[in-house]
Amino acid sequence: MHLAILMTNTDESEFAQRHPKDGEKFTRLIQMARPDWRTSVFTVKDGGFPQDLFAFDGAMITGSPASVRSGAPWVAQLLELIRTAHARGFPLFGACFGHQAIALALGGSLDRNPDGWVHGLTRNHLLTRPDWAAALPKEVKLYGSHCEYVRSLPPQAVPCAESHGMNSGFTLGRHIFTTQHHPEMTHGFITALTDEMQEKLGPDAHTRALDSLAEHSDQQTFTESLARFFEQAPLS
Repeated sequence: MHLAILMTNTDESEFAQRHPKDGEKFTRLIQMARPDWRTSVFTVKDGGFPQDLFAFDGAMITGSPASVRSGAPWVAQLLELIRTAHARGFPLFGACFGHQAIALALGGSLDRNPDGWVHGLTRNHLLTRPDWAAALPKEVKLYGSHCEYVRSLPPQAVPCAESHGMNSGFTLGRHIFTTQHHPEMTHGFITALTDEMQEKLGPDAHTRALDSLAEHSDQQTFTESLARFFEQAPLS
């Protein structure tokens, strides 16, 4: 299987240069479950869109510190591509920014998190369990970092998880799967990011994040479900 990675991460800071880029992180993520799968990375945040997305078997849309509501030209182009992909039943997975972009493109709405930053290890209560997600525990632990959330889902979307009373993932048909969080992040990276964001998070959120990182995410189990999602999605 050959997946496109639509890289939306706009962080070009010194911190970002010291760590793997998102294309590498998402490639590593999916190859944890399917080592023989191939990926191609497109820096859509710089206008680098694939000439033909539908030549691939599916796509993953990454996270980003940018806001889906920014009105940036590349964001508008991405939202239109999502709408086209959905109309064709093309398999899409979105993480964080990707989750929010899919929601907004297809008729959902976004808002600021009422309690500010969500950062660190998050606990996500499963609301539905598609057959390809049978291995996921009832409470899925994933690393997260966001200050916006999906307030309302697109028409016909099915919520699959919630965290802190907010939607943290949904499905639409058998070809769309999202999470508000970051399955691609390792424990080492989220720990380093927490230190980097200490001032932005503020003392309370920073302390909560550090405390949460005493545990690790369910990355391995999640990526197996993600692989199974792509394996079944073309059947829709």
